[in-house]
Amino acid sequence: MAAMLGAALIISSGVNAAISCSTVTSDLSPCLSYVTGGSSQPSGGCCSGVRTLNAAASTTPDRRAACSCIKTIANSAPGFRWDRAGSLPGQCGVNVGFPITPSVNCAK
Repeated sequence: MAAMLGAALIISSGVNAAISCSTVTSDLSPCLSYVTGGSSQPSGGCCSGVRTLNAAASTTPDRRAACSCIKTIANSAPGFRWDRAGSLPGQCGVNVGFPITPSVNCAK
């Protein structure tokens, strides 16, 4: 009985799982050139990815997960510029609901 309950909890928790880092990475990969200084403005593909991610991250757990993933991406991308990343939502006409800064607390 305990094993069945554990399996049910695992299955039900997967239904409400937060957005994955692979989704965040895929959606935002066209923005890498801009946030590392390789291009002077975000591409259409970048803004499309920002809009797609914003629409997909519709719940608080999704937004927290996306925020954490963005911070992970930033820490692993050579030349990542937080000022450029923080300007993306405005440049793409999207309100993401949290500031994109290195000091943002993704848990809040």
